[in-house]
Amino acid sequence: MKNCIKALRKARGLRQEDLAELLGVSRQTVIAMENDKYDPSLALAMRLARLLETPVEAIFRLED
Repeated sequence: MKNCIKALRKARGLRQEDLAELLGVSRQTVIAMENDKYDPSLALAMRLARLLETPVEAIFRLED
């Protein structure tokens, strides 16, 4: 699954550390999500969407 977490995070002036703290996860988790190495749980994806003020479906997209 592809995502645009990094662009959305940067647009809000957040560091990876900041986002990790707000989400209650490690910085390594944020890095893995940004690099498409980790697909978050539905609960984490929804918290991320709420924090970034962006619908979940606008953050994540399935690869064909």
